[in-house]
Amino acid sequence: MISSIQQPLQVNSTLSTLLTELGEECEKVVFLLSQLKLANLTDDQKGDILAELTGSVSHLHVHTENLPELIEDEILSLPDELDSFNESSANCD
Repeated sequence: MISSIQQPLQVNSTLSTLLTELGEECEKVVFLLSQLKLANLTDDQKGDILAELTGSVSHLHVHTENLPELIEDEILSLPDELDSFNESSANCD
């Protein structure tokens, strides 16, 4: 669900896909939580929402299992500040 104004994430394609899917699943969780706050929910409606919420939370848990390592790899692939400074200085000569 990327709007035409937003650009793709500037990370490797695997991480980009995972982060996009994470955002979509988080939006679903927020929506389900807002549904639980509605007045006059029947027990059946509440049960359906909670069941969907359980599925989403489980999906998030599995989906994010290796995410910290992928983010760390992306951070480690970034140039050091000193390298960026040296490149900028070299271009000024």
